[in-house]
Amino acid sequence: MKRLVILGGGESGVGAAILGKKQGFEVFLSDKGGLKENYQNDLKTYEIEFESGQHTEDKILNADLVVKSPGIPDKVALIQELKKKNIEVISEIEFASRYTDSKIIAITGSNGKTTTTSLMYHIMKEAGLDVGLGGNIGKSFAQLVAEEPHEYYVLEISSFQLDDIKSFKPYIAILLNITPDHLDRYDYDFNKYAHSKLKITEYQTQGEYFIYNQDDEKTNELVNELKINAQKASFSMKDKEQKAFANDNVFEVKDQDGGFQMPTSNLGLMGKHNVSNSLAAATAANILKIRKDVIKRSLSDFKSVQHRLESVLKVGGIEFINDSKATNVNATYYALESMKSPVIWIVGGTDKGNDYEELMPFVRKKVKAIVCLGLDNSKIVNAFDGVVNDIVETDSMKDAVRAAYMFGRKGDVVLLSPACASFDLFQNYEDRGNQFKKEVKEL
Repeated sequence: MKRLVILGGGESGVGAAILGKKQGFEVFLSDKGGLKENYQNDLKTYEIEFESGQHTEDKILNADLVVKSPGIPDKVALIQELKKKNIEVISEIEFASRYTDSKIIAITGSNGKTTTTSLMYHIMKEAGLDVGLGGNIGKSFAQLVAEEPHEYYVLEISSFQLDDIKSFKPYIAILLNITPDHLDRYDYDFNKYAHSKLKITEYQTQGEYFIYNQDDEKTNELVNELKINAQKASFSMKDKEQKAFANDNVFEVKDQDGGFQMPTSNLGLMGKHNVSNSLAAATAANILKIRKDVIKRSLSDFKSVQHRLESVLKVGGIEFINDSKATNVNATYYALESMKSPVIWIVGGTDKGNDYEELMPFVRKKVKAIVCLGLDNSKIVNAFDGVVNDIVETDSMKDAVRAAYMFGRKGDVVLLSPACASFDLFQNYEDRGNQFKKEVKEL
């Protein structure tokens, strides 16, 4: 019996362990941190041996195959040791893909992954297809393959997951954009990070499709530089000649049957970046030969995902918008770009080496007050001092929401779009967004 060792006991690790057990491996899961109780229960149910709080090397270095959590960098000594011994180390999406023949629609990009993945799933559900949703969102791909087989899977995929693939080839791969993020994992080399995103198409053949953003500079550069075997389909908001094109007025996807058109204002999602995300999903839906009327209806009635430009409530004529998932400057750029009313902006948290310069044009034009929410706000205060008259500092969500409300007037928007990670004051971006919603409801 082959020995499968799983490193990391989060969603993807436990999913891989369950699938491994079902495929007849002798499975051992090792997590250096603490395993959550629900995951421990899952492992006990399937009688899978596990340890937490340590890595016992003797039990790991005798593996035939290792599936590692996306959170563990290659530089770690244990991973180096495994590689020295020529033990294959792969990611959970690679492992799961070896045990399914279903068609995979895989979506990656620095921003917009969750929204586009959710939208794609929505369109396919509306079309009556047998489809599962997973990857970085919801259940792990491995657990879906083990417990809930579907004809199609729509997966949100991160660059960390792509770093450890050996043959993973989605039927449709979508690359939304590439902007600097997670550079600490890639030796602060934007090029290395960009190449890891392009791995989504590396093993595709002529029978598969690669959809990419024609307007994204880095993507275009790499698409021209690398050998891509899949059939390429691009979308644009600048080049009218593209098969999938949209501007402020018209949204269209062309094909040999004439394609379809709709007013851009009919889209369910707000903001320019979401028009781009909708183009990506519509292109994929068209490749899947989903009926045009179903695509149009689904694009119109889809509501944004939680914590991503999510409209919470209007209080005293002031609209509160939760964009807690904006954990980098680029995501906040999109949020500010899509605002039509004067903004009171709640920003701050754990800085990931942010450069706020690219936000300046929007801040000058649209932001009337800034509410900092973090333990150390000095960088934000220094960046916008003299650009925005009213800047206050807070270190709790309650104070931040109240301060923002005090600055607001009827017709204004209070936007939580932090541009930073949440770990200084919150468990994660969901916790931050949920606290925001709670405090808004208590105003």
